[in-house]
Amino acid sequence: MRAAVYERTGPSSVIEVRERPLPEPGPGEVRVRVAVSGVNPTDWKSRSGATAAPLAAPKVPNQDGAGTVDAVGDGVTAFAAGDRVWLWDVAWQTDEGTAQEYVVVPQGRVVALPDGESFDTGASLGIPALTAHRALTAHEDGLSRLAPGALDGRVVLVTGGAGAVSHAAIQLARWAGATVLTTVSGDAKAELARAAGAQHVVNYRDEDVPARVREVSPRGADVIVDVAVVANIATDLDVIAPGGTIAIYAVDTDQPLTMPVRLAMVPNARLQFVMTYTVTDRQKADAVAAVSAALADGALRVGEEHGLPITRFPLDGTGAAHDAVEAGTVGKVLIDC
Repeated sequence: MRAAVYERTGPSSVIEVRERPLPEPGPGEVRVRVAVSGVNPTDWKSRSGATAAPLAAPKVPNQDGAGTVDAVGDGVTAFAAGDRVWLWDVAWQTDEGTAQEYVVVPQGRVVALPDGESFDTGASLGIPALTAHRALTAHEDGLSRLAPGALDGRVVLVTGGAGAVSHAAIQLARWAGATVLTTVSGDAKAELARAAGAQHVVNYRDEDVPARVREVSPRGADVIVDVAVVANIATDLDVIAPGGTIAIYAVDTDQPLTMPVRLAMVPNARLQFVMTYTVTDRQKADAVAAVSAALADGALRVGEEHGLPITRFPLDGTGAAHDAVEAGTVGKVLIDC
């Protein structure tokens, strides 16, 4: 089998495709023939490292993917050869990611993919959708698991509405019944946000974001899903509803977060930092279950017509795929394995 591997951290050129032995699944494990591997920012950041440090073992990158079950180990009864599945957190604290033709994964990180869904969709879930779910359920009075009607009456503001996590947040929030606003930087991204399902799209470069939010919801936004809180904190505090939550899942600068404490105190605002890898087991199980339900309901869709353009690379182009994500390619970067 072929796999993209690197033996030291550094630029994308450290990745090379090699022949490796086909791994056998052990007890409680599933071997998946990977059709598509999804690339996320954490994948290239982990590979880049602070220095060109050697690794204890060759590393296969990428957390997310989708494919077909090829073999199962002892004790696995939920899956059988031929089942279509999507994968999450595959490379977390292991050396085996999804940028290879076959991968052995603990059965708990394998999820059934409906027959009507593409492998592209399955490989685009993982980190983006599970992160979005945690952000949307971080409200003090919110439910732990999204479902239709769970966010009825709630107003959600998603910043940077053309990204992978924001795309998933828009779709999950709409599925759960929320009114969704999003901010974008231009007309092309506005069209993508609308295609994802956002009811109100605000160009933050030439519109007054607080004024637009208050037009839609005089009380403000109950949940803000924020990709750039250092730049957005003043606006976030201006539009947060009483008792609202600002869910922070990324940062685009090394600058520290500086904020006016009193403006956060008055509405009893909550800042919830989100990293999907380190949420509790219960939170992760709830997220996987909710994402699976939304997928079965047809609420999660990818492709430009659904607001998430796809950029494809072959397995030999794994390094270039990492570079594309690092460069800020709009939409989702996928690797055909």
